[in-house]
Amino acid sequence: MISVYKLKPKFQDLIRPLAVKLNKWGITPNTITVLAVVLSAFIGYSLYRQADYRMALLMVPFLYLLRMVLNALDGIIAKEFNKQSSVGEILNEMGDVISDVLIFIGLLGFKDVNLLILIGFISLSIINEFSGVLSKNVYGKRTYHGPMGKSDRALILGAFCVLNYFFASLEMYLSAVLACCCILIILSSYKRLSIRRS
Repeated sequence: MISVYKLKPKFQDLIRPLAVKLNKWGITPNTITVLAVVLSAFIGYSLYRQADYRMALLMVPFLYLLRMVLNALDGIIAKEFNKQSSVGEILNEMGDVISDVLIFIGLLGFKDVNLLILIGFISLSIINEFSGVLSKNVYGKRTYHGPMGKSDRALILGAFCVLNYFFASLEMYLSAVLACCCILIILSSYKRLSIRRS
């Protein structure tokens, strides 16, 4: 199934030199995870205020990319420099969910968004991440199957923000986009829970 997540190994290779430097500077994975949550709060705020500050829409994709970089860095440092911990794993999983919620709540700044669809989108996104964690308990392997995993949601939202900046009328289609995402998230969650121990 097509998913941006499949690009993760190449993405990690690109930022691995930065991970090495951060580790030498004594930056811990947990610190990076917390920074990612704080950045996500700012992304959500930017989305919420986009009606007054349209340039915020162009900032979202770059801020989202920075969030993905931070998410990858904490994992690289934890795994490759033997800094894994139970607290770190919990913080990482909780941080991802909290970050998504903080960002997606910002979509309330779009006046045409359907509240029920947005609530469904946020709820299903949480369930999607929980499905990946649950698969580790059931099958012994954390799963990240798409479509519409965390990285895919970031791509869709970032692309929509850029398009909406140039074509404001596209805002009326936000709810339809989120509804389509909901369907794909359900499929993604099913795939994550259907994996067998490899």
